[in-house]
Amino acid sequence: MNSEDKILETDLMDQLKGKPGYLPCQLIEQAHRQGMIHSQEPITASQIQPVSMDLRLGHKAYRIQCSFLPENEPVETKLKEVSLYEFDITDGGILEKNAIYLIPLMEELSLPPSLYGLANPKSSTGRLDMFTRVIVDKGHRFDEIPLGYRGKMYLEIISRSFPVKIHAGLSLNQLRIANVASQSLDKKKLVFKYRKNPILFDRNGFSIPVAEVKVEEGIYVSVDVAGDQPESIIAYKAKTNSTVIDLSKIRHYKAEEFWEPIHKNKKNRLILEPESFYIMMSKERVCIWPDWLAEMVAYEPNSGELRTHYAGFFDSGFGWNGTDELINQGTRAVMEVRPHDVPFMVEDGQTFCRLKFEKVVERPEKLYGLSLNSNYHSQGLALSKYFDPDH
Repeated sequence: MNSEDKILETDLMDQLKGKPGYLPCQLIEQAHRQGMIHSQEPITASQIQPVSMDLRLGHKAYRIQCSFLPENEPVETKLKEVSLYEFDITDGGILEKNAIYLIPLMEELSLPPSLYGLANPKSSTGRLDMFTRVIVDKGHRFDEIPLGYRGKMYLEIISRSFPVKIHAGLSLNQLRIANVASQSLDKKKLVFKYRKNPILFDRNGFSIPVAEVKVEEGIYVSVDVAGDQPESIIAYKAKTNSTVIDLSKIRHYKAEEFWEPIHKNKKNRLILEPESFYIMMSKERVCIWPDWLAEMVAYEPNSGELRTHYAGFFDSGFGWNGTDELINQGTRAVMEVRPHDVPFMVEDGQTFCRLKFEKVVERPEKLYGLSLNSNYHSQGLALSKYFDPDH
């Protein structure tokens, strides 16, 4: 690192003093320029999202016999013990359904002591029922990059419903970087913010008063199984047998070959089958204002586990229409759902998940859906971007 880079690094860390929260796009770019995020293959502007960065698959993939956490060892040490075989994905490779793979990512980190990271799948990944999570050297938790981490990152991938074709450079997950201990907004602060900038809106575009919203360690969101029309599709269920999905082909596949549409019924309820995968939609429209970010946290009833998301991160600007108006804001949140153990009945308006809100250090210079060509900004019940919406 030359002297000019060192000055840039000092400037960034000076900017962050006394400012807990997640780094917006402009500070992520600055961190990259300083070498805190680096790669042998150039990092592109398209990888930088409002409050996150897309991570790319490297050139080698490993089929492994089991998942693992390295704890006090390098990932490579554990990998030697559990690897079945390795293969090159420079020009593409197939991931079989329900097999476990580990792929080194192109990006590496050299974080200063006050910065740490959190990773999550991209929306398109979650909606394909692909379970992904990051591990790092000496890590003891998935998707968490410790304070001051220096080293490689690796992505564990399990494609649950479909065999998929991947290639080097593909982005299946994203990284957020936070300064010191960023804390989610507590109930008092969240209610105060909600009164000024409502988060939930009804289907007619009117804000839902905070008195009618469940607020407890976040904002609770319900599920829509009633639809807007008599023949509304309220969910899609993944078919168990299908051909390979090539993740380099956008809006290419016919949905009916991979998904079973589920229409509303008179009882406005749906019984979910164990270990089946569903795409469903929130009843409320969600607006993430520019100075916030949100994470969808599964709502787990005591009667059993119901996994209600794979890709639960909402970038700044999700559902925001670019104005300060308190009407016609919000976009429906799409939920990836997999019930376990027993059939599980859901009814229209039933609590399904909660949104946990956290601070952004400063307003991002580009926002989801407005300055970016975001795939799901104005979505209804949208499948992953690999499926042609006209079929």
